[in-house]
Amino acid sequence: MQKVILIDDEAPARQLLREYLTRHPELVVVGEANNGVDAVRLIKELRPELIFLDVQMPGLTGLEVLTHLDELPLIIFATAFDQYALKAFELHAVDYLLKPYTRERFDAAISHLNKRLHQPQEAVLQLTQAMMDEKEKNAYPGKILVAKGNKLVAVNVADIQYISAEGDYSSLITSGQRLLSQHGIGQIETKLDPQFFLRIHRSTIININYVKEVFREGHIYDVRMQNGNTVRVSRSYAQKVKEIIF
Repeated sequence: MQKVILIDDEAPARQLLREYLTRHPELVVVGEANNGVDAVRLIKELRPELIFLDVQMPGLTGLEVLTHLDELPLIIFATAFDQYALKAFELHAVDYLLKPYTRERFDAAISHLNKRLHQPQEAVLQLTQAMMDEKEKNAYPGKILVAKGNKLVAVNVADIQYISAEGDYSSLITSGQRLLSQHGIGQIETKLDPQFFLRIHRSTIININYVKEVFREGHIYDVRMQNGNTVRVSRSYAQKVKEIIF
């Protein structure tokens, strides 16, 4: 039997971990914490073999929790933030679950745990490769935060139909709203998956999933988006449009 503590400030996230752990009766949950301070106290008191650890939490972050421990248990990070993966492996984490994760991905993490217990060095090598593959697959964000008044609005990147430059800023146009980003269009372009987002003008990027039709007159192309707006392709970017014509 391995004692387990679940550490996450969101109750549904802890409940999901409990549900997925039902397939692994050898792992017994002995405590839960919804903030970093309680997490430190529970770990020192119950001395679990394994903890599931979120990163962003009230009180202390997940990484700060670890600095308050004399001995580290085995750690599986479960978080929505992928930028801490490298630090996690410096701490010899068993795995790094990026929310939202599936039951299959969770079971794979438990498989890594079992390998770590029986073949530590081989498990570390396999886990490092798995994380490199997963990071490459998730190189582009699926959701971003954009300022709107005095708050930040979550936007699914797949919902962005096109982006237009507004001086040093950029407008992100979805089916229902136009949001102003404080980043320039060139900076935004580097963060978008080129498989779907196509620069057609120095001031315009389109999501090809929302292209309705393209009009051509000689060497001039005009792209009509599904929302009815038409954007012109500049000559310097016309070749990119030609490359997706079959």
